[in-house]
Amino acid sequence: MADRRDVTVTPIRGGVATPEGFRTSALHCGVKANATALDLVVLAADVPASAAAIFTTNLAQAAPVIVSREHLESSRGVISAIIVNSGCANACTGPEGHAHARTMASETAQAIGCASRDVLVASTGVIGVALPIDRIVAGIRAAVPGLARSHGGDAARAIMTTDISPKECAVTVTTPRGAFTIGGMAKGAGMIEPNMATMLGFLTTDAAVSPALLQKALDASARDTFNAITVDGECSTNDSLFALASGASGVSIDEATYPALVEGLLAVSRELALAIVRGGEGATKLVAVTVSDAQTVDAARQVARTIANSPLVKTAVHGADPNWGRIVSATGRSGVTFDLANISVRIGGVLLFDHGTAHDERAPQAAEHLRSDTIQIDVSLGSGGPATATIWTCDLSAEYVRINGEYRT
Repeated sequence: MADRRDVTVTPIRGGVATPEGFRTSALHCGVKANATALDLVVLAADVPASAAAIFTTNLAQAAPVIVSREHLESSRGVISAIIVNSGCANACTGPEGHAHARTMASETAQAIGCASRDVLVASTGVIGVALPIDRIVAGIRAAVPGLARSHGGDAARAIMTTDISPKECAVTVTTPRGAFTIGGMAKGAGMIEPNMATMLGFLTTDAAVSPALLQKALDASARDTFNAITVDGECSTNDSLFALASGASGVSIDEATYPALVEGLLAVSRELALAIVRGGEGATKLVAVTVSDAQTVDAARQVARTIANSPLVKTAVHGADPNWGRIVSATGRSGVTFDLANISVRIGGVLLFDHGTAHDERAPQAAEHLRSDTIQIDVSLGSGGPATATIWTCDLSAEYVRINGEYRT
């Protein structure tokens, strides 16, 4: 196993098309009403690439999720392209929706010269609306000739729905065997909940990785990044996180260099995941909820997730109210066993509740911390356990209600 001290991860400018071996194209094909809004992306590999994915756990899965699962299995994890549209989720659209998802794959395959099973599909937008498939087909045919490494920024903009800005990131990972690059882009602002955090995410690397090892690394990196964020506790029909590896750098990943791949994926995924939360619908504050002294990591995550999803906690954060009682109450309904006499609660490092005793005289200090745009909430379960976990969330504002009250109208 490689010594992690021999591995450096350096942020660089770029996104999903930054690693060698990938090109993108983005345009407006007519899914979105705004004629200037990009709404279609083709992400293509120069040669067939190893692929891995994580999909929504929602049982009401959209057609693109089902088709991509099938194609990933039938191709044995070797993929040539991903076709993405925004503005329409193609979810809950019946047999017609499945046919449209397959058409997106087959048209992309024909345009780039591969089998349909070698194309993955992703859609995002309003649920229950039929895709304007003729416009998408025309868009695919127009987009493929424009594939280039320089269009990564356009791709990040084209996948946006209610996002306030595009989200992209890239790093160089240097190892004793050489350097490779990881890039990525993501979208998501509402319907965000761990287990897949509601989003579309795309990661690429020019390292050479087998599909099985890439899947293992993707699972490991998503656990504490994309699967550790929440905006509103809602798990979507379309969540998909994809990873592609071209091998163009010449650096091969095996069990010895696997930690370097995970470190790079973690760096890119964390940046993208936190950007999703910070840009959540109506959000004004990024909130980190850390639970410690738990018996297991899963228990710590469960408590942190319950606190992070509490509307009462999130509204208190928005109003800069250091209401530790809401935090304790959410902890108590998390389903994790603890002794109330042993727990402690801190906001911004200020101890507000400890072993059954309130320290309300310190509330003004905590309130001052809550007026900033980056918030830290810490809960110790006092169980003597070794486990700690963090879930990131945001505040809940009136603007969130306005955005979602008008989403379809």
